[in-house]
Amino acid sequence: MRSSRKTYDPPLLTGPSPTSKSWKPYILPGAALGVFGGLILFLHYNDERRAIPKGQGEKFERSAIQGPIIGGPFSLFDTEGRLVTERNLLGSWVLLYFGYTSSPDVGPAEVQKMAKTIDILGSKQDHHKILPVFVTIDPQRDTPSQLRAYLKEFDPRIMGLTGPVAAVRQMTQEYRVYFKKVDEEGGDYLVESSHNMYLVNPNMQVVRCFGVEYSGEELADAIVKELKKVET
Repeated sequence: MRSSRKTYDPPLLTGPSPTSKSWKPYILPGAALGVFGGLILFLHYNDERRAIPKGQGEKFERSAIQGPIIGGPFSLFDTEGRLVTERNLLGSWVLLYFGYTSSPDVGPAEVQKMAKTIDILGSKQDHHKILPVFVTIDPQRDTPSQLRAYLKEFDPRIMGLTGPVAAVRQMTQEYRVYFKKVDEEGGDYLVESSHNMYLVNPNMQVVRCFGVEYSGEELADAIVKELKKVET
């Protein structure tokens, strides 16, 4: 039976007495929890203040849909040994391909397709001008002179870029290009790569990525459609 006398029962704790200094482990988490709760309320208030009204966040929403940015700064050399950076290509539409001169099959076919695409675009009534750029993924063997001789066999209008291994690797990372040495035998080897072509606008922003399944005619048609989007 409960006592009729008015008492104040202490909390049922198995720990030390209330006067013990060892209460600090209980008090500090409670205080921290209170501070954390206040911080959540403060952040929530700030989020509401910074919330973009419906219809005013179009730019942000579009960039989120496009995914990660492809492309970035680079510093390489052309076939004449001149320094070329992304700033040198500003103002031009660029068709960009990453390959290497020792590629036995896919590489030459892609460079040939690039040359054919440029011919088709130049023959159209609007005379769409696209700058074709070939970036080597094998700078150890693709010197400026080697690149110059190789690209001359396809189309001398194609700009070839090479440079130190670190500089080439940085650019391939910026453009999300996969490549890896395989079948190494002595000093000889092949290079696996993604074989993508990029259409880059005059602001050096990638607007389309094309795989090996595109023919020269299909590639030219797709590029024209992208150019017309800007013109309209």
